[in-house]
Amino acid sequence: MQKTFIGPHLRRLRLERGETQAQMGKALGISTSYVNLLEKNERSVSAAVMLRLFETYGVDWREIAEDEDTTVLADLRASLQDPLFDAGRPDLTQLRAAQVHSPGLVACFLHLHRTYLATTDRLLSVTDTAAEGGTLLASSPEATVHDFFRRKRNHFAELETSAEAFWDGRRIAPDDIYPALKDRLRDRLGLAVRVVPVADLHLTLREYDETRHEVLLSEGLDHPNRVFQLVHVAGLIEQRATLDALLDQSGITDAQGLSRCRVELANYFAAAVLMPYDRFLAEARACKYDFDHLATRFGVSFEQACHRATTLQRSGAQGVPFFFLRIDKAGNVTKRFNATDFHLAEHGGACPRLDVHTSFRTPGRIVPQFVEMPDASQFFVFSRTVDRPTFTRHAQDLRLAVAMGCAIEHAGEIGYSEGLTGARVTPIGINCRVCPRSNCDQRAHQAAILATPVDERRRGATRYES
Repeated sequence: MQKTFIGPHLRRLRLERGETQAQMGKALGISTSYVNLLEKNERSVSAAVMLRLFETYGVDWREIAEDEDTTVLADLRASLQDPLFDAGRPDLTQLRAAQVHSPGLVACFLHLHRTYLATTDRLLSVTDTAAEGGTLLASSPEATVHDFFRRKRNHFAELETSAEAFWDGRRIAPDDIYPALKDRLRDRLGLAVRVVPVADLHLTLREYDETRHEVLLSEGLDHPNRVFQLVHVAGLIEQRATLDALLDQSGITDAQGLSRCRVELANYFAAAVLMPYDRFLAEARACKYDFDHLATRFGVSFEQACHRATTLQRSGAQGVPFFFLRIDKAGNVTKRFNATDFHLAEHGGACPRLDVHTSFRTPGRIVPQFVEMPDASQFFVFSRTVDRPTFTRHAQDLRLAVAMGCAIEHAGEIGYSEGLTGARVTPIGINCRVCPRSNCDQRAHQAAILATPVDERRRGATRYES
């Protein structure tokens, strides 16, 4: 059996309660020296001690033994691929030792490196930021939400449990969900649902009117999105306590970030209701992650099916770990979720070598690609365009593109990779501002980490390289 080490968690638990090691040992019925060894991760914890922790301190063993090592180690290894560390990069054994014996130091290092990346990622916008009176190092609400979801591995067991109980054990066919939802909102929450003309909801898709006890849906919404919005509203109201508890765990303090996070958590809940975990995972495996098939099977949109696949990270029943990226036609990243160690840019566009940009040339068709990051990690990525609701004749072709990616070892589980054996692997980066590939002919900015001056006697592939 796998050994479980809980040193940093146990020490934090003891200090929060103001106890000495001797007092904790007495409370748990173990020796002081054993508590000391547990805290230093020199002994693994037994099931009996875990049970006594629950009985004595009311701590769920699943929380205190939560294994974040994989995510932290992946982030640590990725950070140390930065060219800054070329002169003396620690090996894997040293990194694991740092994780075990100095988890606080590792967390501080990762925070420092993320701050450094955020700073370099903003260098080209310093002037605008200063003019607006903004804070240079402040993360956007989207970034803080993304970081929280990543810490949770893009999986929220509490919301999954609530979603499973949503229909009280009944199994509603996709074709019957919309009327069933309207009945449920009326009977349980006293809410009426009305579909109104686009003109009555100016540039708005859905509005929950608390005073009139109404949910207004725009005619501009297609059927899958009308259904999704109704479950979203139900989640906001019925799961308020669960959402509040998760927000308390997020570490987010600003009002904008909290409201943004609440919306994303309600979206998560809606997806979990419409695409139940076990059935969706089984269907995804059976069809080799054919997202058009999954969308049809569960009565959702292509984008909703893709997003749901990134959340299938339940311990013991995990799907393929995906990252999800959505961009507009200008290359701006408009949504991102990540269950992998692939690094997604917080600001600016995605790498121009990613074929997610090319997918705009072939609307509605899957564009597959193998890519390699500067740290030599490889991924299989597939992209496709998705359409947004159109309100007027002056707002046509509201098209975005989504990219889904997984580590290359999972490519065989994805049907879109079939027939691509031996395909070329494209070298990419996070984005131009932080990418170390100096000889890239697609470079749009001088990377902040590349300090070599341009040789005026030679013209390279771009004006940033000679």
